[in-house]
This record gives sequence, structure tokens and C-alpha cells, in this order.
Amino acid sequence: MVPAPENTVKRIILAEPRGFCAGVDRAVEAVREALRSFGRPLYVRHQIVHNRFVLERLETEGAIFVENLDEVPAGQRVIFSAHGVAPSEWDRARSRGLRVIDATCPLVTKVHLEVSRYADEGRTTILVGHAGHEEVKGTLGVAPGRVLLVGSVEEAKVIEVPDAERVAAVTQTTLSVDDTREIMQTLKRRFPALRTPKTDDICYATQNRQNAVKELVNISDAILVVGSKQSSNANRLVEVARTYGGRAYLVDSIADVEAGMLSAVHALGLTASASSPEWLVEEIIAAFANNGASVELLSVAKERVHFPLPAPAN
Repeated sequence: MVPAPENTVKRIILAEPRGFCAGVDRAVEAVREALRSFGRPLYVRHQIVHNRFVLERLETEGAIFVENLDEVPAGQRVIFSAHGVAPSEWDRARSRGLRVIDATCPLVTKVHLEVSRYADEGRTTILVGHAGHEEVKGTLGVAPGRVLLVGSVEEAKVIEVPDAERVAAVTQTTLSVDDTREIMQTLKRRFPALRTPKTDDICYATQNRQNAVKELVNISDAILVVGSKQSSNANRLVEVARTYGGRAYLVDSIADVEAGMLSAVHALGLTASASSPEWLVEEIIAAFANNGASVELLSVAKERVHFPLPAPAN
């Protein structure tokens, strides 16, 4: 909990937008709607979003999270998480008679469709992303053997492709805009014929939250990013803040806020990753407000994106 005597924070500057994006909101609501409609058991392949508080609440409501479809009894309903899956997972689900509800974020689906189209055109696709991330695993599986992963400018400088005239590039949706730009510029210099999507793969929510953090850096002494260590977009928010000269900390909840984070901090920036629920932010605000801090809003964009719920499984 925030130590009151040493607390020098006088202002909380709250970023807008923050927290749940449309894709996460859709995925979480898909689980709840399925539980309301079909009851228990309801299985979810992988964490529906990367936030332990969200997962714990859904578990108490009846969701059962699994990492492998073999853990799901034949014929049961299963939800695919917002991060998406490879086509091979769909094949496995069908072979076991599972009834699938697809909660893949539509923006991730867009990337999958791009990779599939490039493969049909006979192109090798370079995926800019982080090895091991669930979204990346799914995208790599869209065209096995035809997708190469690049995670840094250094890797982009040395990657080789079978045919430099038939190469394309897509990106993980939750990367830092700035990091992606550098890697893509490197790839375009090396492969002048590089095909890229008509619109940026970085999702609108990622961009908006990063833009807000860049503004917070200019008007705050430190920034708290509410999010899980497993969350790519949460970690990117911290990286962006530090890249722009800010002092930033990733915290799961108010319990992670330490006195050292608040040293010499009078104006504290506050934001949350796209997988973090608003009540975690509200707990932090309340703790500081109870110690006399005022709350201000920094708004850089209004988000009106809404994705309809996925079709229910038969």
C-alpha cells in the first residue's frame, strides 16, 4: 500500500484512453456470455487476456483455462483467446468434436489474413514480433515454413529470405510503434520489393496508449503502468515512457506500489495496459486521493471502437 507519511504525490495525472481495448472487452464478455448461455464447464484455451486479476475473476465464474486442447474433454465448448491460434489448432478442435467460440481479436485476425494472402502469392512473410508470445505463435502457424520471425533491428539487418523479390512483412499488434518503425525501415532498405499491408498492423489501442504515455512523460515526475509482466502491451508502455526520458514502473495493482517509486514525485502519471481492468486503476487513485492528491485527466484520443461478440458455438 502507498506509504502515507513519505508520500509526496500531490497530483495524479490520469491518461485517457487506458485499460481495456475493444478486443479485450470482447474476449472477456465472450467468456461471460457463454457461461450465462451454456453454463459450466466452459474451457478457454490459453489465458483469455494477460492479466491475473481478470483470469481469477473468470475462474470464480466458471471458466477453466487450459494450455492444450487435449485437456478439453471431447465434445465440450472451448473459447480461443484474444491472441489467436494457428490453423492447426482449429484442425485439432474439429478432430475432437470441440465446439469453438472464437474470441480472437479482429485486428489479430487481420494479420492472419494478410499472412495467408502473402503465402498464396508465393511470398515469404517476415513477422516483426517477440518470440514466444501467444499472438506470435498463432501468426507463425498460419503459413508454416513461410513466415520468418524478426524481433530487433539487429535481426532485421541479417535475416535472409529465399527470394528478395517475393517478400512481405507484418507486425505483432502490441509492439511499440517506434520499435516497429525502425525494424520496418531496416527491412525496406534491405528488400526494396517488400510488400506491407495497406494499413498498419499496430492496433489503435496500442497506439493511443503509447501516445498518452509520451504526453505523460512531459508533465509527470514518474509514471505507473498498471499491467501484468506477461502483457506485451504493458511492457511496451513502460519502454516507451523510458525511451522518451520518463521514469516508469510496471505494477500489477496497488499492492506493488513501493515507496521508492514515489521518491521526489509530486506529479504522478497513471495509465493501464489494454488487458487491465479499470477497477485496478481506481484502487490506486483512491489510495492517493485519500492522502490528499488531486486527480487530473490527460486525454489524447476518444475511443469509439466496438467489436461484436463472436458467434456462439453450436
